[in-house]
Amino acid sequence: MADHTSSSNPAPKRGSLASRRLPAEGENGVFSQSWFPVALATDLHAERPLGLDFLDGRIVVYREPGGTVVALSAYCPHVGADLSAGRIIDGRIQCAFHHWEYDATGKCVKTGIGDRPPPRACLFKFPTRERYGIIWVFNGEEPLFELPDFPYADDEMEMLNYKAERPLRSDPWVFAANTPDIQHLKVVHKMQFQVSDPHELMIWHDYGVEFPYKALHQGNVPMENTAAIRGTSIFYRWGKYGDFWRGTITGFGLPRPGHNMVFNCNMVLKGPQAREQLENLLVVSKRTISEDWELLDGISFREGMLTPGDRSLARFLQYLRGYPRAHPSAEFIR
Repeated sequence: MADHTSSSNPAPKRGSLASRRLPAEGENGVFSQSWFPVALATDLHAERPLGLDFLDGRIVVYREPGGTVVALSAYCPHVGADLSAGRIIDGRIQCAFHHWEYDATGKCVKTGIGDRPPPRACLFKFPTRERYGIIWVFNGEEPLFELPDFPYADDEMEMLNYKAERPLRSDPWVFAANTPDIQHLKVVHKMQFQVSDPHELMIWHDYGVEFPYKALHQGNVPMENTAAIRGTSIFYRWGKYGDFWRGTITGFGLPRPGHNMVFNCNMVLKGPQAREQLENLLVVSKRTISEDWELLDGISFREGMLTPGDRSLARFLQYLRGYPRAHPSAEFIR
């Protein structure tokens, strides 16, 4: 009888799969210092602050009378009421519980019964930006970098944005990692690069990466674009899509550890075809995100057995390991 116990192909050994973990958001109490989208500009109300989950806590967002967006920690230092239940009075947030009021710097300037506000009664103020129809909040006391610009001024472009209906169960950087993952672009999104894989075209800097490419998209649509990642939570690209110029920015919000909320804005140059072009891009963007949705909804992302086609992805994972992380708002937002 033949002996089938041995083989030229040895059985896989337990633990043979490399599984170098990447730093999860919130691990050791810190988060990436990046710009995170938290709301569409149209989500803000005139009379009440908007309460939002962010990092491992909660913030409130509102507009000052002049239109500037403010983001503050959500819990009143008095006894911890959620300020999103309060209201906005002359650019200040009034707590619904005891009517303490906070100005746009986060300082308590008034109590409901007239007691002098305690000197340390303050909220954490986050850097904020309103751009591309999206409200962005930076995890830090001062931003390390700015939101990306496009080759055209904002007022030269028509824009159309949206946000996903629910968060994905994976950290924002997991979605960002798709961009330098050339295997993913080719296999999942069916991109056919018109030159060799763009590993050698990658331009790396302290807070991201970008690369130009020529490719055919689904339906053999020609693209001549630059794609980029900023921080750990922003994807953007610009260039020709078919016969017109387009720009796209997609932000991955961080409502809580292990989750991300997708915000997207497409932009085209103003003109008689702008609306039709934007509607076309909306279909393309939603299709592209849907192709990733099930893959990223609960993925246990790790650096496993990479191949030569993963050179840019491997470099991005190295970038993630060295990326600055902090949580200066920790004592305020929880």
